[in-house]
Amino acid sequence: MDFTPIIAQVWGTLGWVIPLMLLISLLKSPWAKGHIGELLVRLFAHWQLDKQTYRRLHNVTLNTPDGTTQIDHVFLSPYGIFVLETKNMSGWIFGSEKQAQWTQKLYKRTFKFQNPLRQNYKHLKALEATLGVNPEHLHSVITFVGGSTFKTEVPANVTQGTGFIRYIKSFQQPVFSAAEVDAMLQVLQNGRRTPTLATHREHVQNLKRRNDPTAERQCPKCGSALLIRTVKSGPKLGQQFWGCSGFPKCRTMQSL
Repeated sequence: MDFTPIIAQVWGTLGWVIPLMLLISLLKSPWAKGHIGELLVRLFAHWQLDKQTYRRLHNVTLNTPDGTTQIDHVFLSPYGIFVLETKNMSGWIFGSEKQAQWTQKLYKRTFKFQNPLRQNYKHLKALEATLGVNPEHLHSVITFVGGSTFKTEVPANVTQGTGFIRYIKSFQQPVFSAAEVDAMLQVLQNGRRTPTLATHREHVQNLKRRNDPTAERQCPKCGSALLIRTVKSGPKLGQQFWGCSGFPKCRTMQSL
């Protein structure tokens, strides 16, 4: 019996089934979901924020004393600077402004993730240092896309879908002139790292190093080396922490 036609049919089926399965797996990956979420935010902003009033930059990587920081979206306007962090997540979201970690509940599974407000705080400090602006004019904005539902009360600057548009437009008091906005845009364009794959890889390595308790660290405030120190008195006697080598001039401390 000649099995050639059957083999050809099976091979032809595998020819499109395997690529389809690979595509589905790719679309479900955190990398793809993150990029899809950022693309949706770009489209929303393009449609609903006047590009002459709100000057925008996306995927902005800036140098920091302890490596780099990567910002999803920056909107520069006469009404302030809006720093937007995107989360493409589904399911139920639990969290509060002061919690270090938030929770995603997806069917019967539960996942922990960093409080996005804390994550965005580093972005704001990097922009503050780069632009030299009053921190009161920097606004943190979080947007969740992907059909998630908040199950706890969240601050006004934590939004869903196009909610970030309404939050940004709620600021109507001018704090910058048009010339100042243009100047800040130029500073960021010149100061950002080139948005390439190599830049992204370096940023990922910086994140890994910061999360490694044994890796060398720099003080995010003054750039000096951070050293492991031990509490010598008080209720935390014997506990270790990262302390700036520039002490007492710089009193930066980080948990070990």
